[in-house]
Amino acid sequence: MKNILKNKVVLVLLGLFALISCDDFLQEDLRDAITPGNFFNNDKEAELAVNGIYRIYHNNNLYAQRGLDDYYTHGADVVGPNRNVNGSIHNYLIAEGVADGNGVWSQLYEVVNGTTEFLANIDGNEKLTEANRDQAVGELLFLRALAFYHLTNLWGDVPYFREMLNPIEAGELGRYDKDLIRTDMKVDLERAVSLLPSTYSGSDLGRATKWAAYALKAKFHLFDKEWLLAKNACDEIINNSPHTLLPNYADVFNQLDPANSINNEHIFIIDFKSDEVTTTRTDDYNPRIRDEPSNRNDDAVDEFGAPVLKANGTQMKRWEYFQSVMLEQEEDMQGYGWSVPLPELADKNNWQDGDLRYDATVVTEYLGFELAFPYFRKNWNLDQVNSLRGNHHENYIVFRLADIYLMAAEAENELNGPGTAYSYVNEVRKRAFEPDQPWSGMSQTSFREAMYDERKFELSAEGHRKMDLVRWGILLDVVKSTEHRNWNNPGANIQPYHVLLPIPQAQIILNANLLTSDPTNNGYR
Repeated sequence: MKNILKNKVVLVLLGLFALISCDDFLQEDLRDAITPGNFFNNDKEAELAVNGIYRIYHNNNLYAQRGLDDYYTHGADVVGPNRNVNGSIHNYLIAEGVADGNGVWSQLYEVVNGTTEFLANIDGNEKLTEANRDQAVGELLFLRALAFYHLTNLWGDVPYFREMLNPIEAGELGRYDKDLIRTDMKVDLERAVSLLPSTYSGSDLGRATKWAAYALKAKFHLFDKEWLLAKNACDEIINNSPHTLLPNYADVFNQLDPANSINNEHIFIIDFKSDEVTTTRTDDYNPRIRDEPSNRNDDAVDEFGAPVLKANGTQMKRWEYFQSVMLEQEEDMQGYGWSVPLPELADKNNWQDGDLRYDATVVTEYLGFELAFPYFRKNWNLDQVNSLRGNHHENYIVFRLADIYLMAAEAENELNGPGTAYSYVNEVRKRAFEPDQPWSGMSQTSFREAMYDERKFELSAEGHRKMDLVRWGILLDVVKSTEHRNWNNPGANIQPYHVLLPIPQAQIILNANLLTSDPTNNGYR
């Protein structure tokens, strides 16, 4: 995906299709314009349309900044803000029109609209070569299923369509049962698996493969407690894909070399390239120099206790000395400090002895300086050459192989108990401990409960935790028992209905039928 997203024709194309699908009654002469009827004439045009859908996922409301991260990471027991910000979401002060996710909703439905429109014009189109047509259809099916995955996770029952609607139909569409939607998405993903290639190379790295489709399908099955189907999908990836677990946990998240930022453990990523389609999400995890280090305004001394002086002979402050040491290795702390580990996760005593993932995940000291806050080392990048503030190349890891192993372990335990499930989870733990500390001797219940923590430590701040707590039915208990910083108290506010968001107020104003099947709006009224 390195080069294909630069072409601004992608955005023009999406805009024109949105106009055409909503305003068919216009009588203007469009003979010289791009229309569905005159555009899909060759493989390159089909590819351009698919690229436009990928481009939507790079939006700030989805993967580029805090869109999905707000609702998948905050308000659980892993991530919190380092100051009094993001309180509506983190503290469960959500209401219609207040942190109700309207931006996320709108962008996800832009994906649904675009994929549905493009599928109608690409699927079965004999002007395209079979191989390219199959790949385009497979990608579109996957990308639409990913949108409905997020929509049903966050809102439950949502508007649903598989063919383009006219403006009146779209404006009156009510909510559909999420189980119906997910059933259709699993079928679509089965087809996507049969159409998508196993691997890509060069600038196509980052596109959806058949293994990405299997991973998303496994997620749907796991969330729906279809244990055998979830395990089968995971086994396909584990046994047949080219993906492997990296020997070193920290290497999974190493983004220092832009040319080698995708590795064998990544199954699907949203790829961001500096100076092209960039992400500011990294800035949320990067510290602010205005916060660091601890006792930042004290006078600076070196390791021998001698004063550290500026060129003019005055003594540096600790923060100035700290920054100068970082700059010597072309690093700096220019982020927002928005997303940091909560106190319990940051405390190494709460991790199992010997868990190597702690130091790769959490950083409390850097270059000999104690930090005022803990940070997620796995998600920060202080590089001032290739990863500047507001212009990062980092990839958002949507699915990776370790998650697949843990899902397979969970599904196998639910099916048959822990006997065979150990082999899956111990494969992940093998690199996490030195010496190895495999699981054994558990009951089905103790294995299930141990998985609660295992997934937290392996996948922290990767967008899985909150939905795991929801599907296990323990979100409220966990939030109420988790230590938060003194400016946050979500445990005092969280209610059972907070497992879902309210349908956004802006959408209800446009379409009152969104409340027909549930006048309570997921319990918020």
